[in-house]
Amino acid sequence: MSTTIIIPNYNGAHFMEPCMKALEKQTVQPDEIIVVDNGSTDGSLELLQNSYPAVRIIANEENLGFAAAVNIGIKASTTPFVLLLNNDTEAEPGMIEHLERAMRRHPRAFSVASKMIQLYHPEYLDSTGDLYTVTGWGVNRGNDRPSNLYNRPAYVFSACAGAALYRREVFEEIGYFDEKHFAYLEDIDVGYRARLNGYSNIYEPKAVVRHVGSGTSGSKYNSFKVYLSARNSIWLNYKNMPNIQLIINALPLALGLLTKAIFFLCIGFGKDYVRGLREGFKTFRECERVQFTPRRYLSCLAIEVQLCLNLVQYAIYWILRAIERHQGRSKAR
Repeated sequence: MSTTIIIPNYNGAHFMEPCMKALEKQTVQPDEIIVVDNGSTDGSLELLQNSYPAVRIIANEENLGFAAAVNIGIKASTTPFVLLLNNDTEAEPGMIEHLERAMRRHPRAFSVASKMIQLYHPEYLDSTGDLYTVTGWGVNRGNDRPSNLYNRPAYVFSACAGAALYRREVFEEIGYFDEKHFAYLEDIDVGYRARLNGYSNIYEPKAVVRHVGSGTSGSKYNSFKVYLSARNSIWLNYKNMPNIQLIINALPLALGLLTKAIFFLCIGFGKDYVRGLREGFKTFRECERVQFTPRRYLSCLAIEVQLCLNLVQYAIYWILRAIERHQGRSKAR
C-alpha cells in the first residue's frame, strides 16, 4: 500500500471523465481513489457510479469548501501517501510513480509538488510549487513561463494542492488543512506549518499534470476568490508568524497589502479585496495559532531568510515573464 488519490469535486462532471481516464493510464496505480463531493447537482455522482464503480465516493450534502473536502478524504485513507488532485487535471502516465519516488528519496519531506502545465496552453506552466514572500504574496512558481523550463528538482516553500503528494502521518502531527479558509492559501498555510515543524516541501519535474485552472471558481479573478484570498492572507500570517516576526515584517506586509489593493482596484475587484482584508483583521484572533517552541523559533529564522529570498526570486521571475511576453507578442506580429 502506498498512495490514495483524493479528488474534491463540486459540479465538475464535465472534468471527471478525462481526469479518470488519465489516471487509468498511470504506470503505478493508486491503492484507492476517493472522490469527496461537495453537494454537486450536475450529475457528477451518477457519472462516477455508472462509469467508475471502483471509485469510493464520499458525498457531502453541501459545499464545505476545498479544505474540508480534502480533510475528509485524508482522514478516510489508510495509505502512507495521499495524492490531492483537482478534478480539472489530466495526469501524464508517470505522475504517481515519480511523486512516490521523490517522496521516498526525501524522508523528511511533507509534500511533493508536481509540474503543472496549462491544459489549453501547454506551452506555458501553471505551477511548479508555491513561493511565499515577505510581502505576504503567495505565488505560483513558474506560472505563465515556458513549459520547457523548471526541469530540476528543487525545494519549494509549499506544494500547490491541485496536484501534490503528501505524507499522511505528518498531518496528525501538524494538523490538517484549515477548514476556516474554505479555499485558497490553505496549501501554503499547511506547508508553512510543516516547515515550522522541521519538514520540507519539494518539487519533482518528472511528475507532470495538465491543469485547466480555476475549474470550479470559473476564472482567475472573481469576487469570491479575491475576497477569500484577502481574508485568508491575514489569517495565514497571524497563525504562522510569532509576534516578533510580525513586527519585523510589518512594513513589507503593509506594502504588499497596499500594492494588491491598488492592483485589484484597477481590475475592478477593489471592494472585494478590502472586504476580505476587513474580515481577516476582524476575525484573526479566532484562528488557531502555532505554538512557538525554541525549535520553531529557529525554523522561523530560516523561513524569514527564505521569505526575503523568495521576494527577490519573484521579482526576477516577473521581469523574465514580462520579457517573454514581449518577445511572444513581437513574434506574433
